[in-house]
Amino acid sequence: MAYTYAPEEMLARLVAFETVVGHSNAELIDFVKGYLSDHGVAFHVLPGPEGDRFNLFATIGDPARPGYVLSGHVDVVPAGEPDWLGDPFALREAGGKLIGRGACDMKGFDAAVLAAVPELCAMDLSQPLHIALSYDEEAGCKGVPHLLAALPELCARPAGCIVGEPTGLTPVLAHKGKAAVRFSAHGRSGHSSRPDLGSNAIHALVPVLAAACTQAENLQSGPQDDRFQPSWSSLQIGTIAGGQAINIIPEQAEARIEARAIDGVAPQDVLAPVIAAAGEDVSVEWLSSYPALALDRGHPLAEMVEAVSGREALGAVSFGTEAGLFQAAGIPSIICGPGDIARAHRPEEYLTRDELRGAFDMVVRLGRRLAV
Repeated sequence: MAYTYAPEEMLARLVAFETVVGHSNAELIDFVKGYLSDHGVAFHVLPGPEGDRFNLFATIGDPARPGYVLSGHVDVVPAGEPDWLGDPFALREAGGKLIGRGACDMKGFDAAVLAAVPELCAMDLSQPLHIALSYDEEAGCKGVPHLLAALPELCARPAGCIVGEPTGLTPVLAHKGKAAVRFSAHGRSGHSSRPDLGSNAIHALVPVLAAACTQAENLQSGPQDDRFQPSWSSLQIGTIAGGQAINIIPEQAEARIEARAIDGVAPQDVLAPVIAAAGEDVSVEWLSSYPALALDRGHPLAEMVEAVSGREALGAVSFGTEAGLFQAAGIPSIICGPGDIARAHRPEEYLTRDELRGAFDMVVRLGRRLAV
């Protein structure tokens, strides 16, 4: 007999897998494979080029009909902070809080969806529900593009996608796009008393850094979208490193710069003036990118998710998600999941028991809405 899990039990199982971004998620995917197999759910495991990370795509219902995707990533950020009061990869409860790395971002939604599988399988769905689990979202949505590339061979084009990032179960219609670039400068080391015999890699980065500061200021008077805070596209120098000592000419230097763009502005275009400032001694490497999300408030997907969540849609959020990539693949998308993004990427990350149950109930209501 197939084993069923309460949402809390499923969350405990998922949190126990240390699926830190950039590392293998094979054990978690194997667990989900076994669970879905026990319930007779068809699925596809889609390896990424890394070799040790996998996307998973499962379907309940007829894949030949347009259905709805329930999408979540299974990777989490590292949990090395000293302020954890217990093992971050062993779910514990305190005062109604379910505490563990990824509980909020976003294994809570994943757990709610997977725990609902037995109930969904018992329904006669007129449109299928798909479960999409991706890897390395926290590294700039690196895993889901491989899933999206395979999707036309797996099912009819979905009618919509719900990405379950933490929004307090409030449907969210829009987010900014993002792109990140690494600028690496290569010089020639030597004694600082003879700069004529060396080549300073940090100096080579200065035009790039100056262009970034200028562009960041110029964007404030550029296109605006009042749904966001701030209402303009933004750019920042996130990290910079280089040099060994004050009396050594730096041989290597690196800066990482990101752009976040409002709808209608490509984040790659925001970075273009900065890239143009890179000289011949500076190499440019794109680290990640994903487009903005924008769904009309009157779209049928928005109306449906408002109905099953019981909450009116919110215009926009500041953080980014995989929803923009689903939208770019021709699948209308919306964000709606349990928890609060302010708890993510912090020690003692948590989801409340009520929030988890609320997500589970929302998924079941969605299934009933699609049932014949």
